[in-house]
Parts: sequence; C-alpha cells; structure tokens
Amino acid sequence: MVAVAHGSRDPRAAATVAELLDVVRDRRPDIPVHASFLDHAPPAPDRVLDGLARDGATGAVVLPLLLTAAYHSKTDIPGVLNRVRGPHPRLRLHTAETLGPHPLLTDALDRRLSDAGVEPGDPDTAVVLVSAGSSHASANATIARLAREWRRRGWRDVVPAYASAARPGPAEAVAALLDAGAPRVAVASYFLAPGYFADKVRAAALDAGATAVSSVLGAAPEVADLIVHRYDEAVVSRVDDPSNPRPAQTSHRARAV
Repeated sequence: MVAVAHGSRDPRAAATVAELLDVVRDRRPDIPVHASFLDHAPPAPDRVLDGLARDGATGAVVLPLLLTAAYHSKTDIPGVLNRVRGPHPRLRLHTAETLGPHPLLTDALDRRLSDAGVEPGDPDTAVVLVSAGSSHASANATIARLAREWRRRGWRDVVPAYASAARPGPAEAVAALLDAGAPRVAVASYFLAPGYFADKVRAAALDAGATAVSSVLGAAPEVADLIVHRYDEAVVSRVDDPSNPRPAQTSHRARAV
C-alpha cells in the first residue's frame, strides 16, 4: 500500500499521517504500508513507487488519504501513476477510492465531537460540518449531502461549511445557526490532519460563538478501518487506472479515481 496524503508545511500533519498508518499496520501486519505526500512534505508518491519498483515489487495499491474526490484524486494522482508507468511498465498499479464519503467517517466525526464533550446526536446541538472546500462543485456537494445524512442521527441540525473556495465559511454558518435559535453549536472538523485550515476554522468558529470544535480525524480507529477497507476493495476489484498497459476487470463496487 502506498498511501497518498495531501501534505502540509505543518510538521504535525506528517506526524498525524504516520500515526494513522501505524494503526493500519497494527490491523494488517501482512501489508507493507508506505506514506507519501502530494505536496509540501517528502516523500513524493512517484519517488516511493520508483523505489519499490527498483527493489523488485511487482504491484502496489495507491490509496488516496483524501476525504473527497476532487482535483488531487482526479488529476494529481493519475499524473503520478502515468509518470511511474513510463520507466516501470511492468509495475501493476491499482488505485483505491478516496476515503470519503463513507459511514465510517461519520462515526469518526461522532467520536471526535464526543472527545470535545459533545454528546453524539444531541437534539439541542446544531453542528457545522467544515471541510477544506474545493473548486470542484461535486466535492462541495458531497459535504452538503454528508451533512444532510448526519442530521438523521438526532442532531438539531447539521449544515455544511467550507474553509476556502466555497460558502458559507465556518463563522458564517455558526452565526446563522445561533440566530435561528440553536441552544448550542458545535463544529466538526472534517480534516484528516492538523494544519493551517484546521487552525483557522477553530479560531473563527470559537470567535463566532461555537461551544466546541472537534479535533481533526487523525488516527481515529474508524479511519484506519476505512483505509483497510479501501485497500481490500481495490485488491478484490482489481481497480486499475485506464492507462494501465495490462488492464484488469473492474467491479461495479469500486472505480478508479
């Protein structure tokens, strides 16, 4: 498994990814797991794959540690695979789906809010679900759909917000819920690792009157379980990028990203 995270200049992000992948290794000691980052931190995924090929590996599952399918999964990662296939045409590369959306991530959000002192599904608490935001409308729509589905767990309300590229922002969403009469507003941080966006969201939400802001998902056990699930899904379905010179049959249960 070559796990591909976004990457950040904040050293806490790489440390959190390392902690998460240690939990994955504990669950599946039979799988060699390698971390990589698209930007801001080493190693890059093409360097990891190149090293594996030179060491004699015949295949790898490239697994995006991304919470929604957007530019990085649709453009950056396929570009990495194309660069690797040139010098290593015999290396079989299978691409797993992005982590989200998936019910296990909602369970992880519940866990992190509980860690922050918020009872999951409290009918007197409205929740702002904050993601990084994307220039891809489909990615933002995924967050809005997740918020609607999460509301069914009993919350007073759940609304989406975005740290960048889309509206509403977290402070705007918190203020709107308070103005609508919510007794309490909690903010759920839909980020895998700490960094600029997570810090920005926490400060803005608390200034706007949020009673609690959850920590990032990080090494939550549900996230580790989901990584293992995405890996197994890719192996069983043999999901290949369409440019793979030796295509395998693709199941309807998974698709290349």
